Amino acid sequence: MYSIILAGGSGSRLWPLSRELYPKQLLNIQNKESLLQETYKRVTDIISPNNVISITNTKHLPNVKYQLSKISNAPIVISEPESKNTAPAIAVSVKYIMDKYNSKDDVVLVVPSDHKIKDLKSFKQSVKEGEKLAKEGYIVTFGVKPEYAETGFGYIKVGSEIEHGYKVKKFEEKPNSNTAKKYLSDRTMYWNSGMFMFKVDVFMLELKKTAPDIYDVVSKFNFTKSDDIPYTNFNRMPNISIDYAVMEKTKNIAMAELKSDWIDVGSWKSIYDVSKKDIDDNVKIGHVLDIDSKGSLMYSSSKLVATVGLEDTILVETEDAVLACKKDRVQDVKQIFETLKQQHDNTQMVHKTVYRPWGFYTVLAQGEGFLTKLIQVNPAQKLSVQSHNHRSEHWVVLSGTAKVVLEGKELILSPGHSVDIAVKAVHSLQNPFKENLQIIEVQKGDLLIEEDIIRYEDIYGRV
Repeated sequence: MYSIILAGGSGSRLWPLSRELYPKQLLNIQNKESLLQETYKRVTDIISPNNVISITNTKHLPNVKYQLSKISNAPIVISEPESKNTAPAIAVSVKYIMDKYNSKDDVVLVVPSDHKIKDLKSFKQSVKEGEKLAKEGYIVTFGVKPEYAETGFGYIKVGSEIEHGYKVKKFEEKPNSNTAKKYLSDRTMYWNSGMFMFKVDVFMLELKKTAPDIYDVVSKFNFTKSDDIPYTNFNRMPNISIDYAVMEKTKNIAMAELKSDWIDVGSWKSIYDVSKKDIDDNVKIGHVLDIDSKGSLMYSSSKLVATVGLEDTILVETEDAVLACKKDRVQDVKQIFETLKQQHDNTQMVHKTVYRPWGFYTVLAQGEGFLTKLIQVNPAQKLSVQSHNHRSEHWVVLSGTAKVVLEGKELILSPGHSVDIAVKAVHSLQNPFKENLQIIEVQKGDLLIEEDIIRYEDIYGRV
């Protein structure tokens, strides 16, 4: 068996904690591991890590690789040149399995990377039931019996019962509140979990029938020689979900019931649902001081959050944004995210603190022609060998010891020492020592953007 982990997406409904360049699957909210890491462990408990392929967007590739490398010796990660939704991502991944493993009739399990499942025994059993259906030639979707009238999920209406599952009668869009209440009392309605199973050849045949525009592009890819996905071909793909492209069109579909617990961590309400609550049903994360609130979630990332008398409210603080909304309106947070995107507001794109495989940086101040950062490089890590066309940099060591490679020369700098990096100078900041390295970086120039980086060498594969 093989597995595809869908590790792209923006997590817009978890803004402001989730950002386009650091989406929800990379977050670890009250956990030691991120949602992506939890998903990988859950899948590799059933399937060999050598047969698990994670697919992400190229802008998330370094962070996805870094997180998975912390729990696996050699994770397999491929990256899309741009976001095209789940149908192209799954199609490309299946073609990768065909080429790399010479696979045609093996079974593939497709899972998103933003689910929480604790009952692993029941999860395994459900996957086995799905595998039996897949081996019979069905494309299998996994349905979850609704526990409440959820308006944020799609639904599956099942028909006749078959061995190991049900025939699928119809897929339903995300309903309004009244319709969701009707679905809750209808025994034939299930939440669409977004997990699928199928044999490789069955999927490709159905893809050819239902989405020939995707099939025609992906069939020309050849992963026997390279793992790269060529942009010039990939950008011809439509931006479409696997539900619209294949699942809702094929007649060869069945549903296996997911009998484990299941939470799609897609909104702040889902964070509230899975978190430990106090005697007043409040969830407090971070530095929170509350008086007389009930049924609310208060999240602080950096500042004291003080609340009085809230009821059924979500309040989230990050370094550069605050979200406040009623708990029953969390699905509308996506509208805030999309509006910020239309306004080209960086609050949608990135945090002030940005995590990288080597550590993190925090933007301290920014103005006309200058930008100041605090940079931390973790022990035994190093930034890429790089240069900039539009900016100079001045580095001051605050703590730890810095190894600086500048135009081929090595410098060792201790706290209080500094160095100037000229425009177009080839340089690298490294920390081969045992303590964290922190520096202040002052950039000066006419174009102070992250894209102004020319990389020559990089241990994280970003060249």
